[in-house]
Amino acid sequence: MIQTYSTTIRRKEMDAVLTCMVDEKIGPGELNARLIQTVKEFTKCDGAVALRSPAIALKYALEALDLEKGSKIMISALAPAWQYQAVENLGYEPLVLDVDEVSGLVTAELASEGIKNGGRLLLLHETEGILPDFEAIMQLGVPVIEDISQSAGASVPVLNGEGVPTEERKLAGSFGVYTIMGLEERDVITAGGGAVLFAPGRREWIVLKKYADEAPVTDLLPDINSALAWVQVREYPRNEKTRKELFAMFHQACLIGRHKMFAREMEEGSTMSCFPLILSSSFKDVKQYAGKKDIEVQLAYNNSVIALKDELSEKCIHAKSLYLRCVHIPLYPRLTHAESAKIVKVLSSLP
Repeated sequence: MIQTYSTTIRRKEMDAVLTCMVDEKIGPGELNARLIQTVKEFTKCDGAVALRSPAIALKYALEALDLEKGSKIMISALAPAWQYQAVENLGYEPLVLDVDEVSGLVTAELASEGIKNGGRLLLLHETEGILPDFEAIMQLGVPVIEDISQSAGASVPVLNGEGVPTEERKLAGSFGVYTIMGLEERDVITAGGGAVLFAPGRREWIVLKKYADEAPVTDLLPDINSALAWVQVREYPRNEKTRKELFAMFHQACLIGRHKMFAREMEEGSTMSCFPLILSSSFKDVKQYAGKKDIEVQLAYNNSVIALKDELSEKCIHAKSLYLRCVHIPLYPRLTHAESAKIVKVLSSLP
């Protein structure tokens, strides 16, 4: 059976983790610092701290912003469920927003409605590696924390004074006041768990650094995880190149089928963190058909906010529809040529 998800762990990752174990230095230390330096080079950020979970990263970001307790924090209905739970646990009120059915993202228009309903901050999850209209969102006037767990490495063209795209590009994670890059098992870059919180600008890093310097060791990412993430960041170009090649093949196969795909820029403008397919038929039928061909498919948003909070269904109609109809098809660098060919064949003939 070709599994839906598989973390790409090669010899380099194994050697880095094994060396860490042999040296018997597995707590936060040298490799944590090395990971931070590599992330700074990768994201062009001013400063970063590597922490044990995305929820801890959110806590530090909110402390640095000094957001008043009880404030409403806007999150996507398709964001991972931890966002809702963390916002509540940290003493804030989650304000869940619906998404655009074409991109799966919270748009500036939807966020504007959220602001009218009391939203004080937008936690922007860049679902499926697709990037939003940053210019429109940044004009809303509320602080934004980006979540690039699925979109790390993607970029958008920089606009000139007349609003025309230039050849210069700006990376995902460069737009928010702070940015969370999750390192969980199914994120684009993984440490098996954890997150890097970074500040794109110097002014914001000066504030965050004060909290990072005072962080207890139990909040910091251990070296054994940092070793894996450090290699993963360095191997990102290689892995993403393979994912893009596979994505292009799968995309082509789906063009002749009855099912839909999210609108996205196919080159640098999105990260191919997975292959989502929006079904026009029964999930049960598709899963059964693919299963007979030894291919596992899963609902894409099983661990999302809308899956956790069914009472949001009437308010978040598009998100609910995507939750019920969107699946993930296996897409990861470890797929063999024979496996990818089998997936292409199935995609072109799905019921």
